[in-house]
Amino acid sequence: MSRTVLITGATGTVSTALANALRGTGVKLRALVRDRSGSDGPDGQDPRLAGLAEVAEVVAGDLGDARSLPPAFEGVQDLWLLTPNGPRAPENNMNALWAARQAGVERVVRLSVVGAAHDAPNRSGRLHALSDGETERCGMRWTVLRPHWFMQNLLNEAGDISATGTFSLNMSSARIGMIDVRDIAECAARVLLDDPSRHHGRTYTLTGPRSLTFDEVAGRLGSALGRHVTYRPVDDETRRGTLLGYGVPVWIVDMLEEYARAYDSGWGDLTTGTVAELLGRPPRDVADFARDHAAAFTPVGDL
Repeated sequence: MSRTVLITGATGTVSTALANALRGTGVKLRALVRDRSGSDGPDGQDPRLAGLAEVAEVVAGDLGDARSLPPAFEGVQDLWLLTPNGPRAPENNMNALWAARQAGVERVVRLSVVGAAHDAPNRSGRLHALSDGETERCGMRWTVLRPHWFMQNLLNEAGDISATGTFSLNMSSARIGMIDVRDIAECAARVLLDDPSRHHGRTYTLTGPRSLTFDEVAGRLGSALGRHVTYRPVDDETRRGTLLGYGVPVWIVDMLEEYARAYDSGWGDLTTGTVAELLGRPPRDVADFARDHAAAFTPVGDL
């Protein structure tokens, strides 16, 4: 009998990649969204929802509203649990786990963050540690994935790289074992497709193949794109002003600043072999990522 997987955070980067990774594998996909109608597209339909509807049954529910969840969890065997990043993340996680237990869900695969711990040097890591602990005690089979900094975060700098060949972050000379989101999704798919007992009780830290400074990242981007790319470090206040100017919420700006300070201290300088162990191949390199997303980093006239 085909298993039903409920995907939360369904319109986000990782969950969208996971839905694509599970396409055609024989599992039934159900995607949880806050609003099924959407309003971002030119015809009033959120294009992300339209893409989801091609691979999954789209259902409405809000992890912040426990009463909205039971119908979405009915008949589900496996839960992909991704909560919004914010101060209410543990509440969202709690609501999802309670709904899952009430519905008889058998397994939870939860997306956490690298270095999640009660003494992590950032609020996000400490909040995720609370939810990881609750997941471990939830009474269902569980697996926790803790990925490193996403290569896809570089797409936020694509406009500057395309226009000027430069990008600015408040990471100083930090060295980070960044990972391609597609590898995270494929690892999650591997866990969800395997027998539920195989990965029970495991916490996997997922990284890319090597730890890089952003100067090195710029060099790999430039080589892949065939043009010179330069990283220009900026201080926290400059970066903060840029993010606030883009309308990024203050809590998220504070969180990113805490991560930047931690990375600058060497906290992110690590890699693991877990992706290769799960997938039977090495994780994607920044150069692979750059080649696959070259259009985003290239001026329109040069395409």
